[in-house]
Amino acid sequence: MQLYETAFLIAPNLSEEEAEELTLKMAEVVSKRKGKMIEQDKWGKRRLSYPIKKFEEAYYVFFRYEADPSVPSELERLFKQTEAILRFMTLKKEKEARLRRRARVVRIPEEEKGEESTRGEAPSKDTREEEKLNG
Repeated sequence: MQLYETAFLIAPNLSEEEAEELTLKMAEVVSKRKGKMIEQDKWGKRRLSYPIKKFEEAYYVFFRYEADPSVPSELERLFKQTEAILRFMTLKKEKEARLRRRARVVRIPEEEKGEESTRGEAPSKDTREEEKLNG
């Protein structure tokens, strides 16, 4: 199963109860398709950066879930059929274990560090020339 994050905006002309019902309907898609909902984040009604379909505000909702690729495509299909959904976006996220493996720390061997490079800075040209002469 893959980790996904889906964000969608619900039109503000719906009441809070109707927006909640729509959110529950979308969340049911994940569970019906044997996905696992990790987090539902409802920001409520917020002002938009720019008007969308002549609306200045929208209800913001975010889902984080693990599922097969069929779930985001089914959500997208439902979003397109629902007039109350102004915008939506789904991101395929990497699991944290994979991210940790990709993170690498670059270490400089002690011989290559100069006395002045305690903060990870490269030794100056003068320091390198002195080391050659002295050493």
